[in-house]
Amino acid sequence: MHLTVLSSLDSQCRESAAVRLGQSHQNSAVVLHDLLDGSLVLRRVHRNGLLFERETTVLEHGCLSCTVRLDVVPTAERLASCGFDHVVLGLPPGVAAAMAVTELRHGLSRPAVIDNAIFALDPVDLEDHVWDRHTLFESGFTSMPTDERTSGEFLIGEFGQVDTVMVHPGLGAVLTGDPREGSAQWLLGVELLGELAPHASVVGAAEDYRPGCFDDAEAAARNRPGVVRVPVSEADGSYRTVLHKAVRPLHPGRFREALPHLAAGTHWLRGRLWIASAPTTRIAVQGIGPRVWLESTGKWLADCVESVPDLARPGKAGADVDSLLDWHSSHGDRGTVLAITGRAEDIDQQEFSELLDGCQLTEAEMKQDPGVWDDPLELSDAL
Repeated sequence: MHLTVLSSLDSQCRESAAVRLGQSHQNSAVVLHDLLDGSLVLRRVHRNGLLFERETTVLEHGCLSCTVRLDVVPTAERLASCGFDHVVLGLPPGVAAAMAVTELRHGLSRPAVIDNAIFALDPVDLEDHVWDRHTLFESGFTSMPTDERTSGEFLIGEFGQVDTVMVHPGLGAVLTGDPREGSAQWLLGVELLGELAPHASVVGAAEDYRPGCFDDAEAAARNRPGVVRVPVSEADGSYRTVLHKAVRPLHPGRFREALPHLAAGTHWLRGRLWIASAPTTRIAVQGIGPRVWLESTGKWLADCVESVPDLARPGKAGADVDSLLDWHSSHGDRGTVLAITGRAEDIDQQEFSELLDGCQLTEAEMKQDPGVWDDPLELSDAL
């Protein structure tokens, strides 16, 4: 059984992409799931562009994970048993591809090959989604009042998970008759997409689509908190991404003051921090549009093992390849690595580097006992 997982925030983009995907394999079925008010799941199944099944199911607990586990997975199982070689699973808007992939791996009774994880998007809307302060529920993307993710958070998570982004005019363009495709705003959105998802194939309606390129392990590695993978940015582009590393611990007070300036105007800030008030803890930082947050990801590898060779032995669990590549002879994987992506006129490499360098402990401060540092970021609560 071959599966394609399709996620989106826009039902029109999702349906346009689903039609295209249904034509990419012989003997395909295309399923579109929608979670409606009242824990009601609407399921539509198409073959050769024709609707042959339309059913609704009421779930006892109408959450996104229950929708996937109790309707998406059983539908994939049933269609495979009916003889379909390939099934396109159009997830309800707001359902993460990673959740669906995990449930399919554990819930299917027969082996399945996930050919692709795909996100469908209208690039004209991308920048607005990143900066939208509303939750997915407040914006009408899900029926779950408890879903506190913003559209930007959902998008960045999906970009890390998927291997392909299909670009189509969204529902807004269809309702207004706005000829968006190929416009200046469309091209800007595609350029921003290249910065936010540099690994992904971006496929338009008339462009080639490459099936069979999903890599579970690579997707998990991209989405690991604190991981930084920076694309090559063109100097004359409308958007750019810059990177800076600090080799000494950061002063917690100075970093707290600098963080709003580091994040100001950036579409996406990500990385890992070495903070003097929590020196053995690897702190991941992420900022997407108007939101910035820190989280503990456990101890640094250097505080868990005696050497890199010991960690890299066959069968040794927990190896972080990105941290191993950054390993330093004296401080191991400890250190600060930050990257920011935004409009080129708002991103100044020198200013960014100077701000971050100014947060590092001085040589005199390095000689002080770690216990002297205040904890204004409240990192001790995350240990």
